[in-house]
Amino acid sequence: MGAGSLLLVLAACAQQPTNDVGFGGQPPVPPGPVQPKPEPERTPVAPEAIDLSALPQGYPKKIWTQDNGTAVVATGQEGGCSKVHAEVAEQTPDHVKILLVEETPEPPGICTMDLRYPPVAVSLSEPLDGRKVVLEQRDVKVPR
Repeated sequence: MGAGSLLLVLAACAQQPTNDVGFGGQPPVPPGPVQPKPEPERTPVAPEAIDLSALPQGYPKKIWTQDNGTAVVATGQEGGCSKVHAEVAEQTPDHVKILLVEETPEPPGICTMDLRYPPVAVSLSEPLDGRKVVLEQRDVKVPR
């Protein structure tokens, strides 16, 4: 009877979910990337608070904040096999610099000839408030 009780207790413990790291536990999952919110939950950034001078001509220029100004979302540009994402390059008391990084596989494969304009978001350490948003674009080759 003692061995049966021990087996029953061990089986019950094995069924208990655990979030602890260690034997049988899973490490905590870091928060994922910021996801753009629907239109009603967006706050447009005033045109005078945006510096687009470093973007190529014809690059999309739609920018907004969400989550009480702690996230900035911009429209990126990608095409064919490339993918775009955003990175915070710098945060100062007067501006936030965001890089729109387009990653293209190298060597190139067979790709479509389309352009896509997905929203890409970054999380800020503090709300944007009156700071200027400076956008820059960079092309990067990544191994296939």
